[in-house]
Amino acid sequence: MSRSCELTGKGVQSGNNVSHANNKTKRKFLPNLCSVTLISDALGQRYRLRVSAAALRSVEHRGGLDAFLLKADENELSMRARLLRRQIAKKTAAAAVAA
Repeated sequence: MSRSCELTGKGVQSGNNVSHANNKTKRKFLPNLCSVTLISDALGQRYRLRVSAAALRSVEHRGGLDAFLLKADENELSMRARLLRRQIAKKTAAAAVAA
């Protein structure tokens, strides 16, 4: 399992530990990943995703998983999230035509 967010694409960054004596050693900055279950209102299903804490706050701010995925850039999403985004877009378009 890769250490990257499935919704935002946030991943591992590298940098240096800098001591008081200005010695530099390599280190990794890991994203704060959480395994969460998010509910899609359009599809009526639950999905387990590995999401960063910041992305989880963004999902809540935008009004749920469906709104977040429809507004998100497809290049940042994981393959699973892209598939989910296409399904949601298809379902909402069908609902808009029927209404």
